[in-house]
Amino acid sequence: MIEQKKRSIIKALSWRATGTIDTIIISFIVTGNPLAAVSIGAFELITKTALYYFHERAWNKIEYGRTKLEPEYQI
Repeated sequence: MIEQKKRSIIKALSWRATGTIDTIIISFIVTGNPLAAVSIGAFELITKTALYYFHERAWNKIEYGRTKLEPEYQI
């Protein structure tokens, strides 16, 4: 089964939202500056969303670790 591009985009966005919140929290803890934390998080959101999308699309072309489901019976 091939994953549609729409699904890869939604997965990328949901994962990056989670990752960006984590980055903002860590950046705030390290810098103590909320503006710096949000700036770092925003930049990271853009770059890592694109990286994740292309990573997912590349792995979608690789068969390693996949099994093809065969129907239990055919008519």
